Amino acid sequence: MAVEPLSQKEIEDRLAELPGWSLDGDRLTRHYRLGSHFAATAMVVHIAQVQEALDHHSDLTLGYNTLALSVNTHSAGGAVTEKDLELARKVEALAPGHGAQ
Repeated sequence: MAVEPLSQKEIEDRLAELPGWSLDGDRLTRHYRLGSHFAATAMVVHIAQVQEALDHHSDLTLGYNTLALSVNTHSAGGAVTEKDLELARKVEALAPGHGAQ
């Protein structure tokens, strides 16, 4: 099944429901600041589990107590699709207290 790129308007409308997420070029991005390096590392593991279940993977960057995600859909030519937004929603649900920055 082909995955279709979303229009700019569709992306903007869906991002309105995902505070903290933004469009950076052709990728959805989000940065989290957690209470410790261990918490950030644990979140990476949880995100990896979600990504495996969805068979859709982001780029993850782990810092001291920070985590950055960046995602688009390679099979759609590197565009943003509903798959990216689904991943973003699931990751957001994992965020401790949703108190990310």
